[in-house]
Amino acid sequence: MMWMCVAVFLLWMRSGRCTDKANTSDLIEYTAADFYEKLHSGKMMFIYFEHQVSPTISLFLVELEKSAEALQDYGVLVGKVNCNKELVYKYCSEERLLHTAFLFRGGKEFLSFGLDTIFDVNSIVSEVLFAILRDEIKYVHTDADLLAMEKAARGKKDIVLGYVCSLGTQEHRSIMETAYVYGSKYQFILITGGPVLKHLGVNESSPLSRVWFLHCRVHSGFMIPMTSERCPLTRMRKPLSTLSLHSFLQLMEAPLVTEVYDDPSSVQPPQFPYQQTPQVFLFSHPATEHLDLDMATTLAWRLRGLALLLLVHRQSPAVKTPDEYNAAYRLPEKSLEVKYLTLNSLDEVLVLFADQEKDEEEEDDDEEDNEGVDDDEEDSHFGKLDDEIAAAVFENRGTLPDMDSVTQLTSDNFHSAVAQSSLTVVLFYLKWDAVSMAFLSSFIEVAERLADSEVNEVQMSVVDCGEWTDLCAAQPGSAVPFQPITAFPSVLFLHPQHPAQHFRGMLGSEALHRFIMISRVASPVLLSTLEEAQSFLLEVPHPELAGYQLDRVVGLFEAQAQTAAFTEAAKSLRGEALTGLLTDELAEKWAADHSVDLPAVLVFPSWRTHTYPFTLPASSSAEELLTHINTALLHPMPELTVENLPSFFLLGKALLLLFVGEEEDKIGRRQNQALVKEMRTVVESGGEKMERYLACWIHLGRTPAGMSVLGSYAGSMPPLPALVLTHLPSGDQIYQYPPNTPIVASSVLHWLQRVEDGTESPTGLLDEDSWPPAFEFYDFLKIMDMQEPDSAQQQTPKEEEEEVNEEEVNVKEHVVVEDMTNDNRHAHSEL
Repeated sequence: MMWMCVAVFLLWMRSGRCTDKANTSDLIEYTAADFYEKLHSGKMMFIYFEHQVSPTISLFLVELEKSAEALQDYGVLVGKVNCNKELVYKYCSEERLLHTAFLFRGGKEFLSFGLDTIFDVNSIVSEVLFAILRDEIKYVHTDADLLAMEKAARGKKDIVLGYVCSLGTQEHRSIMETAYVYGSKYQFILITGGPVLKHLGVNESSPLSRVWFLHCRVHSGFMIPMTSERCPLTRMRKPLSTLSLHSFLQLMEAPLVTEVYDDPSSVQPPQFPYQQTPQVFLFSHPATEHLDLDMATTLAWRLRGLALLLLVHRQSPAVKTPDEYNAAYRLPEKSLEVKYLTLNSLDEVLVLFADQEKDEEEEDDDEEDNEGVDDDEEDSHFGKLDDEIAAAVFENRGTLPDMDSVTQLTSDNFHSAVAQSSLTVVLFYLKWDAVSMAFLSSFIEVAERLADSEVNEVQMSVVDCGEWTDLCAAQPGSAVPFQPITAFPSVLFLHPQHPAQHFRGMLGSEALHRFIMISRVASPVLLSTLEEAQSFLLEVPHPELAGYQLDRVVGLFEAQAQTAAFTEAAKSLRGEALTGLLTDELAEKWAADHSVDLPAVLVFPSWRTHTYPFTLPASSSAEELLTHINTALLHPMPELTVENLPSFFLLGKALLLLFVGEEEDKIGRRQNQALVKEMRTVVESGGEKMERYLACWIHLGRTPAGMSVLGSYAGSMPPLPALVLTHLPSGDQIYQYPPNTPIVASSVLHWLQRVEDGTESPTGLLDEDSWPPAFEFYDFLKIMDMQEPDSAQQQTPKEEEEEVNEEEVNVKEHVVVEDMTNDNRHAHSEL
């Protein structure tokens, strides 16, 4: 009873002292002279100018006093000036500053803070440090912003990426305090919301803050090559605090794999600062030492942030562990106790620690059950897979798509199957190519959509070129109506008695479906009455095409004998535009009504009204006519999107790219419209000189991928609007129109002239690297035939063996998917 009374007395005394302290502030109060002396000494100061004290102000002053000791560690003096006693010009003369505190830096006012944003010690410390580090801590909102930051940090600094649900919290303070200490070593990025959270697998409504470590710096020692354009990332699993974040960063600096020559039971537990980290042991044999090290490195990446991995060399006499065990682990709370395991796969280790992590997270917050991403999804950024497509295919590798809706073509049934339909769409693919398998799903989706719409005259077919190499590699002159397939996936449109037509659009279900539906229409459509011609221009041929913008081309000829070149050009446009043909008296009547001289070709672009078509002369060459038609269909100032970029890229022109931001209001929308209109004036005023350029624009709100493109071209995100000249046929230079300079037609034309004269300096260079097909095609039947006696008669046994071995090496080199290959794609390759 006596000890209980003493404890109660001590608690009462402590409580009383806290109350007294709250009522009697020890906050440093500066006189006007002290304030100016400290100000001109160059010290950083956080000062509140007190006019009158209200209950709200009293609470703020208590929190300000608490922050004084914390901010003192960062070289910031905290105090107040009582304006009722001292007069500081400006700050004490305006009562509107009653609810404002000020940060002074370098003898000048640096920033002001409303008291509603600095309401407690955490918000004060976090906001002040955030202001001090404003040029060092970056803020991202979209995944494109993050990608640009990763590219800028590549090979230079690792990135610490923090998400806080709101500013001014304890978690925000922890990140700011850590950034102040480690800011020169790591690039800190802050997230408070936005689309980037989806990329990171976070539900934006989640109340939990998180931290990720992005391994962007080139590390020495064990390191899986970065095959993706994204930096490998590791998530901090513990609740965010300054101490846990410090420990996490220390753990990120730990060796990826440590090689030991002692028995696990003799290995010391982790020392400071890793003492709370589990250890995982794998055993290595001399005969498989290299493979064991690779396996350990792969597992270490997946355990990054969860455990330390040690590779035990069994050839050491000190290792006493029986051979039946191939792994072991030690938990920090178990001291020296080591548990031994016999594993069939590395996933069993991941399950062990994933379950442990799950239990800890459930204890921390039950609401977090379904909001995080599992370790395998996170590891897809830095494991063996080099991009998102490959990752998606890998995750679904056990589930093959249902092929019932498509016809599987072989060497035996190809000709008979193609002859049965007026249009056969064939996908040539490889099972080991990630893009092929991803597009196969889209292809099957289109096939099912056509079946549901009862489009029976189109046959959707596939050819597995890994199995039917003789069909895919058929040489010119053979019975197949196409050239050998050299890129995968490839889609061909086959019409009986006509050459094959390549599909060159986006590898997506919507683009393919649109191309197929337009291909169903004859090219050209023979128009026999004026009513049919009017219907051709105004109506859609199928309800499925009602939502699409359709280009139309009409040929007018006095006689059928003149239509050969136009008919050939129309076949090349099949799937891309609707083409119609008028001849004889009907063409003459149309020409008379519209004041057109025969023969002529009328082009009706989808972006222009049908009242004002382009009139082209009827060329005798189909190639020349096709060039004129494509030029007329081209918008004078097109908006580039992910979908239409390939078609514009095929023109081979230099890109004069205008980047505009997302409009927040009507004023912003009008500004963007004025900019686009001014660029059209550039095209019109430039005349023939502008024909070598494709003037276009990218709306970063509708096409967020343009952010990474612009950041790549400029080296960093420039102010918007931005104008860039790139992909010049004459070289790989990149030119940027002077930032913060008004985009006026006359100025842009003078700038282009300086570029042509060589007096304008480029701001960057495009890489010469290209993206060749992922897999070179190999005729496996031919390789097998080389091993037959007939094909080897002119060779000695040794020569035959050498040739076969060499061919086998080449096949492995090009066909087997190597998980650890380096990705040399350049930062300027987004287009």
